Amino acid sequence: TDFPTVEDIKTLLEVIPKMDESTAKTLFSNILSSAKEIEQTAPKTKKVPFRTYMAVASSLVVLLSIGLFYQRDFFKPKSDLILNSNEITLQLENGEIQVISNTSKSPVKDSRGNVVANHNGNKIVYDTKTTLENIVYNTIKIPYGKRFELELSDGTVIHLNSGSTLKYPVKFIAGENRQVFLEGEAFFDVSKDKTHPFVVQANNLNIRVLGTHFNVSSYPEDALTDVVLVEGSVGLYTQNEQFDVTKNIVLKPGYKGIFNRKEGTIETKSVFTAVYTSWMQGRLTFRNMSFEDISKKLERHYNVTIVNQNKKLSNEKFNATFGDEPIEKVLSYFNEIHGIKYTLKNNEILIK
Repeated sequence: TDFPTVEDIKTLLEVIPKMDESTAKTLFSNILSSAKEIEQTAPKTKKVPFRTYMAVASSLVVLLSIGLFYQRDFFKPKSDLILNSNEITLQLENGEIQVISNTSKSPVKDSRGNVVANHNGNKIVYDTKTTLENIVYNTIKIPYGKRFELELSDGTVIHLNSGSTLKYPVKFIAGENRQVFLEGEAFFDVSKDKTHPFVVQANNLNIRVLGTHFNVSSYPEDALTDVVLVEGSVGLYTQNEQFDVTKNIVLKPGYKGIFNRKEGTIETKSVFTAVYTSWMQGRLTFRNMSFEDISKKLERHYNVTIVNQNKKLSNEKFNATFGDEPIEKVLSYFNEIHGIKYTLKNNEILIK
């Protein structure tokens, strides 16, 4: 068989990046088989013909080209790529994972190719006209250093903070609660529907509403789940309970519900709600907060790792508000008022 010419290889280099993954894998397999065939049919003499060398070499050039364009996709599962990514990801009901770029726009399709939503920049809006007989879930993950916005099929708008994961139905089903599952922090602007309560499940706490505005912070590394009500009312109850308005806690606007996951208890207190919702405008607000808890928020917001070797500093409490300042300016603030010494290298902050 004649080996590829220089022009053939140039053409392949132009075509390969435009191929879909299935076609590229087939080409990869065919070329590999051809290379093996050339090796097996080569004359078994001390001197291998020049054309055989060239055929094998040409095949290797094409194989290398494909490998360069598709890199780990050929040799490692796609999930490995996603796990090492700092991108926003959307997992469909069949387990397929899509990367969501906040600088582009595109339709969002289900596993059968049906358009169920539209993605534009930093927001996905689900179609209100999608028809489904059974609950189908999508799961979106927001990495550290990023925020995102969703509009669900009922018109509910959800702002997701850094390091958050939300599992939610592509379409809510008539006659059933509108239920979503949160790990992390989100602000909910729930569309009113008296016949279909909206329930957020967050680390064994259920937050039940009919239509209201509230913030939930429920990161797995935190001991508490906080629910801050801005408008309307919400009912709080544990996962193994049925909601009873006469027995369970019902928050009023301007109050925070605090769920202790270990103890299974819920407390309430009056708060200034803007402190808990300023993150949506990119601000960090700390009120009487320990440096240990502040460090967690800084890690999520700036996508950094903080190693604090100053144990005395951990329990110190601070009041501060930061806008879009770089992490260096935030650290300089703590240096000015507490004299901390730190080094910043490769997104790791070491405090001594």
